[in-house]
Order: sequence, then structure tokens, then C-alpha cells
Amino acid sequence: MKISLLFAAFATLSGAASAQTLTVYTYDSFVPDWGPGPAIEAAFEAECACDLVFVAAGDGAALLGRLQLEGQNTDADIVLGLDTSLIATARETGLFAPHTGVPDNLTLPIDWTDDTFLPFDWGYFAFVYDRTTVTLPPTSFTELLQSDYTLIIQDPRSSTPGLGLLMWVKHIYGDNATSVWQRLAPRIVTVTKGWSEAYGLFLEGEADFVLSYTTSPLYHQLAEQDDSKAAAIFSDGHYMQVEVAGILASTEQRDLADQFMAFISSPAFQREIPMSNWMYPVAQEGTNMPSAFADSLTGIEPLLFATDQVDSIREQALEEWRNALSQ
Repeated sequence: MKISLLFAAFATLSGAASAQTLTVYTYDSFVPDWGPGPAIEAAFEAECACDLVFVAAGDGAALLGRLQLEGQNTDADIVLGLDTSLIATARETGLFAPHTGVPDNLTLPIDWTDDTFLPFDWGYFAFVYDRTTVTLPPTSFTELLQSDYTLIIQDPRSSTPGLGLLMWVKHIYGDNATSVWQRLAPRIVTVTKGWSEAYGLFLEGEADFVLSYTTSPLYHQLAEQDDSKAAAIFSDGHYMQVEVAGILASTEQRDLADQFMAFISSPAFQREIPMSNWMYPVAQEGTNMPSAFADSLTGIEPLLFATDQVDSIREQALEEWRNALSQ
């Protein structure tokens, strides 16, 4: 009996020692118990007989900065959390390898043909407010500019929402973006490094509006039974974000990485997106997405620059933003 128990213990230890590890860099809010990471980790490990390790590496734009610093010596096999505003820059680093193919079950509102990055969720940027303090929310960007509401936004150099706001302003106002930032600057209470800090400050009552997503109020409604938060829907449109994953060319776990990339569009992954990441799934079948998510899409005009346009726009947009906020 003792021999049998010893053998079983040895087999368990041997199996654990031989299990492959897949390291995925992602943004901070993906990893906590209340985020989608733990459930996705458990579901994938049940399929792969491997060890999936999520590493929180800041907000979306900070992910790319860390990878650029680490280069070919990075511990990451996959990065999950870049978006359409960063794809071109990420591709130019030469750090990423092509994936094996775009899945045929995607339900994105746009066609996806990128050969290196695969989408895992999407949403629309919006300014979120508290109905108990803001009774007449702006219905357009122009009305926001004409108001005296205070704002919390994120730094576009480290945060994908922050960069998305730059693209949003540029898409609507083009060459007049500088004057937009000059008008907004006096009412920006603070610029945070990432989304989590900004939203936390908003919940503490530090500003009237916070840059977030049209889906953010759904968390309060569905998880907290609190209907006090809302997203201001603008008639001139909302900039779209598609978040993506990519395989690092330096990975020594290519087969496992391919398996995870295929897993991304499966129901086991996608069903965690609406109620844990509070975004829209890229493949809706089998997710049981609450009807409130579909309802939240009503009346939204989507705005999005092509990924090959973003690089030429971003530097000018950053300069306009920096100049306005430094005055």
C-alpha cells in the first residue's frame, strides 16, 4: 500500500514537472479574481494539460512598451491586450509571428483579415457619468466641449483607452483637434496611467465623467443592481476598440501558443468576456450574452481608422495632446 501511494505521489510530481508553461502578458484588469483571467485559465488548462500563467503588465499600451524593452529575451509566449491602435506599431517591432488562420465564427461588426493578431473582444469608448450628479449629459462631443463638466482620462502613452480618445477626437475633428484639446484641458482633473486608476477615482467622485466604455454601466446594473451609472451617447459617433492577442516569435511553446490562439474564439473563452471583462465577445455563439449588451449597441455610430492609418496619425495627435495639456 505504501509503495502504491509512493508511486502515485511520484507520478503526480513527475507529471507536474513535465507540464508545459504558457506565459501570457496581459493588462492589469484581466488578471484579478473579478476579471476573466482565472476562469479562462482553468478552462484552457483543462484542455491543454499545461500551466497557463497570466502576467499583469500594466495597461494595453504599456504592454507593448514592456515587450519593446525586453525584445527577444521576453518571457512572454503571447501578449493579450493590444488593440487596433497599436497593431501597426507592434507589427513593425518584428517581435510577433503570424497566426495559423482567422477563425470562421467571428461576429465582429467589421471584417477581420489580419495575419498576425486575432481579436478577443471589442467595444466603444465613451464618457461614463453618475445619473445622480449629472442630469443633462451631453449628446455630442460638441455639447461636451460647451459644458463645464470635469473629466478624468488616461495617458495615451500607456493606456489604450487614452490612445483611443486621441483617435476619437482626431476622427471627428481632424485638423481642428488642437483647439478641442485646448478647450478640454482646463476641465481634465487628472490623467492616469491606466483605466483602473481612472475609473476608481471617478467612483470616488473626483470628476463628473471618466473615459471608459459604453458597456461599463452594465457592470453596475448587472453585477451590483445599481442603475446610477450611464454612458453619454454622442450623435457624432464613438470610436471603436478591438482588443487582440499575438504570438511572440521568440516563443519556445509554439504548438501550445497556437492552441491558445484557437481557444480564444471558443465559447469557453468568449463566455467570460461580457460579464467579467465587460466588453462584447468577438464570437457570440454559446456565450449566453445578456440582452442588455445587445441593447447597449442601439444608436451608436461606429468610428475607426484603418490600422495602417493609425501610425501616421498618432504622433501628430500625441503632440496636439501634449501641447494643450502643458499650457
